[in-house]
Amino acid sequence: MSPTALPDSIEGTLELMDRAGYVADRSLATVLHLALKMKRPLFLEGEAGVGKTEIAKVLATTLGRDLIRLQCYEGLDVASAVYEWNYPAQMVEIRVAEASGDLDHSELSKSIFDERFLIKRPVLQALEPSLSGAPVFLIDELDRADEAFEAFLLEVLADNQVTVPELGTIRADEPPIVIITTNRTREIHDALKRRCLYHWVDYPDAERELEIVRRKVPGAAQRLAAEVVAFVQKLRAEEDLFKQPGVAETLDWATALSELNEIALDPDMASDTLGVLLKYQDDIERVRGSKVRQMVDDIRKDTPPQQTMPTI
Repeated sequence: MSPTALPDSIEGTLELMDRAGYVADRSLATVLHLALKMKRPLFLEGEAGVGKTEIAKVLATTLGRDLIRLQCYEGLDVASAVYEWNYPAQMVEIRVAEASGDLDHSELSKSIFDERFLIKRPVLQALEPSLSGAPVFLIDELDRADEAFEAFLLEVLADNQVTVPELGTIRADEPPIVIITTNRTREIHDALKRRCLYHWVDYPDAERELEIVRRKVPGAAQRLAAEVVAFVQKLRAEEDLFKQPGVAETLDWATALSELNEIALDPDMASDTLGVLLKYQDDIERVRGSKVRQMVDDIRKDTPPQQTMPTI
């Protein structure tokens, strides 16, 4: 994977994202450009399914960098995220030393706590040098991790280093491109946010979401794509749902209806496939049936029919 130079302007960042099919708005491109230029972590907050994780993937692809992903969860600890010692290999080293009669404890201690016995997890991997340049380090859904682990990350984010008690401080020659995402299931401490640039990733407007659908689901009929987007936008604006559908669900629904050979949003088919769009039964029951039919009728009153270009 050959590395690509970092974009030198906001427009260049927009073009970079566009090449990978990510339809970014200018505010996102601006803060992303600044994060790359200033070599600061980028903290992305927003609802699930709005494309936060995809930003890191797009950066890795377009810049030709390795993507190192740390998926956070409750109970995540240093052994899983940063490093651990290869205890079986260390025990073999001790047995060999005993068999050879070499029992100098200070030398043996140095020997078994050598870097060759260190198992590197994502955080340490992100600090390692690479021929393709500094990797993209994705810390995904940080809000799922415990506050203690969040505090541990402060050293990594501020100084691009990790302290291993037995070895000392391991510092990155070049800071990784750090993308942190959170779905805001809990508040992240200000101490961590201060070390990052911040951006709220919101649901896209109708025009941008339609462009996303057209790029990601090119097989969907023009009218179907337009009506699916209008339906989802109407759901977010007017319905008090437990979980609003994200862009990922919009794409899934457009794909599903296209696979069923639909060329427009049929109320009955829309009701039958709501489980692709909505993930809670209460939300589905609230919308399905007469409500879907009413929404489709309203959309068609407000939206002119899509013109199909003649085939040449």
